[in-house]
Amino acid sequence: MSSMKKEKILARLNPLYFEGIAHRGLWNESLTENGLKAFQNAIDHHCAFEYDIHLTKDGQLVVCHDDNLLRTTGKEGIIEELTLKEIKDNYRLLDGEEVPTFAELLALNHEQVPMVCELKVHEKNYSALAKKAMRAFRSVKDRKNLWVISFDPRALLLIHGYVRALLVCKEHPWTLRLRYFFESLDMEDSLLTLPEVKNFRENHPINSWTIECEEQLGKAIPLADTLTFQKLDQAKVKSLLNKPGEKR
Repeated sequence: MSSMKKEKILARLNPLYFEGIAHRGLWNESLTENGLKAFQNAIDHHCAFEYDIHLTKDGQLVVCHDDNLLRTTGKEGIIEELTLKEIKDNYRLLDGEEVPTFAELLALNHEQVPMVCELKVHEKNYSALAKKAMRAFRSVKDRKNLWVISFDPRALLLIHGYVRALLVCKEHPWTLRLRYFFESLDMEDSLLTLPEVKNFRENHPINSWTIECEEQLGKAIPLADTLTFQKLDQAKVKSLLNKPGEKR
């Protein structure tokens, strides 16, 4: 049974988060990750989704996982070293779509489904990135529809008014020491069995990432409150997370 503290945090989040979160949108071989088509696919399936935001050279927010555009566009280019116009004029995602801005994503979704926003810090730009993100977040009418995450605790500490989750990976487990500065954790699935993670979960929600096979799914579900998935059937993830009698 969840504690009163945990229930208060959960009340600040849209319940749809706990039916699974599509990693970088609901992408596939035809729809490039972190593209508007992949996000529309998640919206069409009434599924919460995760995305990543970077700060361009001229201070604009664009949606992409890597700082280098090569993997998703086929062309080299560091986002933080390019202006938004340079990105829009010279790059296209592999599915032909433009690299989206955060404003374009917000307009597309229009809070139809809740979103998980990852702040992607590049070369210590955490302050500028977080401040720009906070200004962009003003257009979100219901704060339950935005869960903010980052591997960089400095960026998260500058976010106020939203539920925040510190991302923790096996390469840098020391950041787990900072868990009580934030309302929740976003854990790499291999770390879910750590005693400090289990103890934290008693009073705080925990998400797990990135679940992409049946084995991971089965192991993560009893140890997390929800999970971020890819390459899995969204309906199956939802049904397993909502399985009657499952201890959540």
